[in-house]
Amino acid sequence: MQDKIKYEIEFEIHSSPQLLYQYISTPSGLSEWFADNVNSRGEMFTFIWDDSEEKAKLLKKKSGELVKFKWEESDGDDSYFEIRIVVDEITKDVSVMVTDFAEDDEMEEAKMLWENQISSLKHVLGSV
Repeated sequence: MQDKIKYEIEFEIHSSPQLLYQYISTPSGLSEWFADNVNSRGEMFTFIWDDSEEKAKLLKKKSGELVKFKWEESDGDDSYFEIRIVVDEITKDVSVMVTDFAEDDEMEEAKMLWENQISSLKHVLGSV
């Protein structure tokens, strides 16, 4: 099995950081754009798409700033995914920085998946 490669993508989003944080950190917010349904018990989040289910552990949560999850099935590696809110100090532009991992031959597909997910988030926020 090949090692996964870390990558980061930044997306500009027209929204307040406070509102955006609700959509990236709560089960109800995540189920609006990231998955069909999201449930949580403590630090364990269950993401549901159609008839598949994935569990992820919330590794880190910094109010108004970031969330970091690790997929349960990726126990053998150091991969995680993080969604961080970045506010430009000068322009006050808000963007989302996504950090994730993918195998080399799946990199383009992984980035496209995030582009679609963030596009859904923008629609929900009215930031299109």
